[in-house]
Amino acid sequence: MLPKDAQIISVDDHVIEHPNVWQDRLPAKYKDVGPKLVFDKVNGDHWEIEGEPHGNFALNAVAGKPREAFGMDPTSYDEMRDGCHDVHERIKDMDIEGVWAELNFPNMPGFAGSGFATLKDKDLAYACVQAYNDFILDEWCPAYPDRLIPLTILPYWDSMERQVAEIHRTADKGTKSIAYLEAPHRLGIGLPSWHSDHWNPLLQAVQDRDLPLSVHFGSGGFPLGLSDEAVTTKFPVTITSFGFNSAQAAIELIWSPIFDNYPGVKFVLSESGIGWVPYVLERADYVWERHRSYNDVNRDVKPSDRWYSNMYAPFIADDAGIEARHRIGVENIMFESDYPHSDCNWPHTRKMLEESLANVPDDEARLIAEGNARRVYNFPRQA
Repeated sequence: MLPKDAQIISVDDHVIEHPNVWQDRLPAKYKDVGPKLVFDKVNGDHWEIEGEPHGNFALNAVAGKPREAFGMDPTSYDEMRDGCHDVHERIKDMDIEGVWAELNFPNMPGFAGSGFATLKDKDLAYACVQAYNDFILDEWCPAYPDRLIPLTILPYWDSMERQVAEIHRTADKGTKSIAYLEAPHRLGIGLPSWHSDHWNPLLQAVQDRDLPLSVHFGSGGFPLGLSDEAVTTKFPVTITSFGFNSAQAAIELIWSPIFDNYPGVKFVLSESGIGWVPYVLERADYVWERHRSYNDVNRDVKPSDRWYSNMYAPFIADDAGIEARHRIGVENIMFESDYPHSDCNWPHTRKMLEESLANVPDDEARLIAEGNARRVYNFPRQA
C-alpha cells in the first residue's frame, strides 16, 4: 500500500496561463500581435494572437466542478478555480488533494507548443515560446521550487539550431524536462519520424543535459482512423482512443535507433495509461524474434529492453496496469493527477491512489507514487 509519508508526485498536470504571461514578457514590437486575453459574448475569455481567436478553456479547467457541468463551451477565469492559474492557490489545491509535487504542461500553447506552430510570423512564434518558458522558469516554479517541476517547450516547427539553443538556454535556467511530440511525422508540416537522423542534434542535447522528453498524448494529433462522429457528436470515442496514440508512439520509439545511438535519452508518455504496455512489449519481442534477420533493426537488443531502460508511462486510474506492473516494469510506472482537466480526481486524488495501490507492496507503491518521478526528472527530496 502507499506509505503515509510518501510524497505523491504527479508528472502530468496543467497550468492555465494568467492573462499577462506574454504581455509581461514579449518584446515591445510583438505586444500588439502576441497572445492577449480578450472577451466577447460568444467565446467568453479567450486568447487572441495575430488578431485571430486562439482557443478557450472548456474541459481544461473543470477541477472541482460536478461532472454534469463538464462541457466544451467557453469558460471564463471567473468560472474556474483560482488554482488553475494562481500558483499560490495551486499549492493549496495540491495540499487539499494530497499531491506533493507537479509537472505542468502548457494550456494555451498546447501540450508541446503547437499553438504557436501556425503563426504567420515565425520570429513571433519563437518569442512566444521563450516568453512561456521564462514564465515557467522565472515565475511559476520558483515560487515553490520543491513542489513544482519545471517543464518547457521548443519551437519544433523552427530550425534545429533554434531548438537546441532553447534546450541549453532553459537547461541553464533550471528546466527539468522538455515537452515534445509523440509522433512528429503525423502533423502534416514535413517533419520526419523518430526513425530519421533529423532529430540527432535534439537527442544529443537532451542527453547531454539529462532532460527527459515528456510527450503528451494528443501532441501527435487525433487518434488515427476515427469516424466523423467520434470527433463531433461522439467525443467519448476520441477521449477513449487517445491512449492508443501513446501505444503507437511507444512502438515507433522502441523500434527506432534512438536508444542505440543515445542511450541516455528518456521518454515519458504523458497521460498514456499503462494497461496496454504488456501486450505491446510481448508483441514487439515476438516480432523481433521472427523478423529481425531481414529488417533494419537492432538484432541484439529486444524492443522490450529499450522500454525498460528508456521509457516510462504514468497513469491516473489503471487497475489492469497495476495488476500487470511487473511486466510493465515497476520502475517504469509513474502517477499523474491531470489537474485541472476533466480526467482529474481532485480533491480525492490521494485517496483514490491509495485505493489503486492497496495490494501493492510498500516499496513498489513508493516507487510508483514518488521515487520513479524523482529519479527520472532529477527532482530529489529537499532536506
